[in-house]
Amino acid sequence: MSVKTLPLVHIETFGCQMNESDSELVRAMLKQEGFVFTDDRERADVVLVNTCAIRENAHKKIYLHLSELKTVKKQRPLVVGVLGCMAQNLKSELAHKEPLIDVLAGPDSYRQLPSLLTTALDAQEQGLARKGFALDLSEYETYEGILPDRNDGVNAWITVMRGCDNFCSFCVVPYTRGRERSRDPESILLEARDAATRGFKQITLLGQNVNSYRHEEWDFAKLISAVADQPGIERVRFTSPHPKDFPPALIEAIATHPRICKHIHLPLQAGSDRILELMGRTYTGAEYLALVERIRMTIPCIVLTTDIICGFCSESDEDFQATVHLVEQAQLDSAYIFKYSERKNTIAARKYADDVPDQLKGQRVAKLVEIQRAITAERNRRYIGKTVEVLVEGDATRSSTQGMGKTDGNITVVWDKHTGHSEPGTLMTKHIFDASAATLYGA
Repeated sequence: MSVKTLPLVHIETFGCQMNESDSELVRAMLKQEGFVFTDDRERADVVLVNTCAIRENAHKKIYLHLSELKTVKKQRPLVVGVLGCMAQNLKSELAHKEPLIDVLAGPDSYRQLPSLLTTALDAQEQGLARKGFALDLSEYETYEGILPDRNDGVNAWITVMRGCDNFCSFCVVPYTRGRERSRDPESILLEARDAATRGFKQITLLGQNVNSYRHEEWDFAKLISAVADQPGIERVRFTSPHPKDFPPALIEAIATHPRICKHIHLPLQAGSDRILELMGRTYTGAEYLALVERIRMTIPCIVLTTDIICGFCSESDEDFQATVHLVEQAQLDSAYIFKYSERKNTIAARKYADDVPDQLKGQRVAKLVEIQRAITAERNRRYIGKTVEVLVEGDATRSSTQGMGKTDGNITVVWDKHTGHSEPGTLMTKHIFDASAATLYGA
C-alpha cells in the first residue's frame, strides 16, 4: 500500500443483529491487515456502511446517510464502502446511481475487503477513480477461523449459520445471504469460550432459522445446550426460529437447562391462512397456536414474542381480522408490528401486486399495536409483587439515575440506583412494584 499512514476506518451498522455480528467480523479481518478503526467519522479515511435490505425504513436511512457522505467526500478525500444485504440486493442501482461508492461487498465477500480497500485508497492517492465490487454468493462461506472484534458489553452475538432456504415470498434474505449452511460446532464453542474469557455474560446465537441448524450429528438443541454449559456464561438466547420445524428436543432443552433463557421469539407474520400461504410460511394459524400451547405446556414461565406484517399483498379486511383474532387468542408477551414493504427480487415482488394502500397499512398497524400493547401491559402486570432475576446492562435510557437490565424472559426492568446498583454483567434480584407495556419497575 502506498498510503503513508495507517488508514483510519469508521464503520456504521444498520439493521438486524446479524449485521451487528457481521460488522464485528469485518473489524477483525481489517485489523489483521493493519487497518485502524475510529469512532469519529470526521477523522476517517474510509467509511463503511453495513446495510440492511429487510425494511423500507432501513433503505431510507441508508440513502440519507449516503447523501451526507456525498457532501463529506466533496470536502476531503474519502473512500466509501457499502456492505451487506442492500449492497447485494441493489448492486446495479448502487453501482450506477451512487458514484460516491468506491467499494461494494456482499455478506459472503468480506474476506476480500482488505484488498478492495487497499486498491481504492491507492487509486485515490493517485487521483484515479477505481471501484471494487465483490458480490458473489457462496454455498460454503461461514467465516470459520475468525474471532469477531467485539466492543465490551454484556451480550456477545454468535452467528451459528448463514443464509436461508425458506424462501418466504416477502423476504429478500435468500437472495442477499445465500443458501443455508451451518458452522462447525467446535468453532462456535471456541467463540463462546473466548467471549466468556473476555467477560461477556450472555451469548445470543444467531441465524435466519436457527432451529434448522445441522452439522453432522449436531442439531440446534445439542448446540445451544453445549454453549450454555460453557463456564462463565450466565445466559444463552437465540433468534430467530421458524414455527414450521420447532423440534421437541429444543423445547425440552429450554425447559430444563438453567442457563438457556425462557424466551422464544416466534415470528407469526399473519393470522390469515390465505395470507400465510401467499407468504410461503408453510403453517396455518391453528398450527401456530398449537405450537404456542405445546411450548407453554412444557415451559409455563416462557415469554413468547413475535413479528407481524400488516398489509401484505391482497390482504383484505377479513384477512386482517384473522390476524387480530389470532393475536387475541395467542396472548403473546410482545410483538414487532410492521407495514409490508415490497423488496426487489423477492417472490412477492415478482408474483403479487403490492395493492394495499399505504394509509390502510398504517391504520392496521396502529390498531394491532394498540391491541398488543394492552395484552403486553396485562401480561407484565403478572410480575407485580414478584421477585425477578435481572442481568444488569447499564443505565436506563431515560435517566442515568436509574439502572436497567433484562429478565430471563428479555423484559426490561428499571430501578432507582439508590435502591441498589451493580456493574453491567451482574445478576441481581429485583422486587417488581409496577409495570407498563414496555417496562417492569423494580426495587
